[in-house]
Amino acid sequence: MLKVWGRRNSLNVQKVMWLVGELDLPHEHIAAGGDFGKLDTPAYLAMNPHGRIPVIEDEGRSVWESHAILRYIAARYGRDRFWSDDAWQRSNYERWMDWSATALQPTFLNDVFWAFYRTPETERDWTIIHRGVEQSAKHFELLDRWLQGKAYMLGDSLSLADITTGALLFRYYGIDIPRPSLPNVEAWYERLKARPAYREHVMVAFDDLFGKR
Repeated sequence: MLKVWGRRNSLNVQKVMWLVGELDLPHEHIAAGGDFGKLDTPAYLAMNPHGRIPVIEDEGRSVWESHAILRYIAARYGRDRFWSDDAWQRSNYERWMDWSATALQPTFLNDVFWAFYRTPETERDWTIIHRGVEQSAKHFELLDRWLQGKAYMLGDSLSLADITTGALLFRYYGIDIPRPSLPNVEAWYERLKARPAYREHVMVAFDDLFGKR
């Protein structure tokens, strides 16, 4: 059985669990990271030498890094829905996966969610926060233009592009920051919230992280 290691309120774990849920894969979730610990044990470091979450185990083999895990699960278990052997078709979602990992997520997660939500008020650096909020808005405005006329990021069906990018929306709309009008993103978010796997694995309360580095 597939095993998924990580804490449920971790964004990167949520991406993996969301795909597992969409595919209805039998799995075992093992709480790790944060207050659950385990990441510095020899057994865990043998699976991931970086000591980070998420990690999956599948038939005795481990895979780490959330987007690598998504590719692995999609290629092995979701070829009819989430994977293509055609390099061009695959590039359509992989481009957005990489954009999410290198542009959107670092800007929002580091300079807004961490710098604002997870930092005690007396320690916040508002220069970083304001810059992060402004740049995050620009990223989401780009996404809003892209989503014009689309149900999901690549058309009518959910893809890995949606999973890597859409997982951030629960946090983006769940904290008290200014946001631009994003009608296409908001409509997309409503469609995601209607999906049972999104509600179960992404819409996980994160208030215990407030002010907690």
